[in-house]
Amino acid sequence: MNNKNDKRLSIQFNLDGFSFSIYDIASKKDVYFCEHEFETAKTTPENLLLKIENIFKTDTLLQDDFISISVVHQNSLGTLVPNQFFDKSKLASYLNFTIKTLGTDFITFDELEQLNSKNVYVPYVNINNYLFQNFGSFEYKHHHTVLIEKLLKRNKSDAKTMFVNVSKTSLDIVILAKDKLLFCNTFSYVSKEDFIYYLLFVAEQLNLDVQEFPLYFMGKITAEAPIYKISYQYIKNIYFLESNNSIFDAFKIPSHTNFILLGS
Repeated sequence: MNNKNDKRLSIQFNLDGFSFSIYDIASKKDVYFCEHEFETAKTTPENLLLKIENIFKTDTLLQDDFISISVVHQNSLGTLVPNQFFDKSKLASYLNFTIKTLGTDFITFDELEQLNSKNVYVPYVNINNYLFQNFGSFEYKHHHTVLIEKLLKRNKSDAKTMFVNVSKTSLDIVILAKDKLLFCNTFSYVSKEDFIYYLLFVAEQLNLDVQEFPLYFMGKITAEAPIYKISYQYIKNIYFLESNNSIFDAFKIPSHTNFILLGS
């Protein structure tokens, strides 16, 4: 990693924490990964920016020049809209079905070409502004967009399959049947009972037999975690979605830890 043309920076933000990876173009692989966890009870978008500013000031790797920067905003402030119902002038109206938006909120959308849909969402605009001031232009997406794109690329099964991306206080549930998206939503949880409730509720809504359908975990979960153990009590076929990215071996971390940022 010697010059600007050798490196790409990928960053993922949420109220739980902040992670980033550095990709080396010459070797065609991720060569560095770092993660910071935050105390969510005291974290707001404003406090999140303060924490991130401090990290950028103290981590010398983040002070390098990069040929490109990609950012993933992870939050529950989004919704999918089929192209036939999409109107760029009505972004707020789509979100108002599920969340409360303010007139001052900046709302944008990602293309999901494979699904002929848009992902309409509210990014952390204060963080975008900070990054623009420090790096100039960059690309950003909502984490549902990245998660769905990667899972569609990976999934080969015609059977209904549940994928669960686990964060410290939230879980994303995605259900696919081959290249068809059947469900995608984010839920907040506090206890293991909350966690299993959402899994079973979604399974029931989509007529999934807990003795048959496969469930793949990724993110902040291990086989020793209470949320895993209670899931295994109710759902028979549970697996971890492993990544082939060599950075997991290099940094001795489970290969399902950050599928959104590093999954392949």
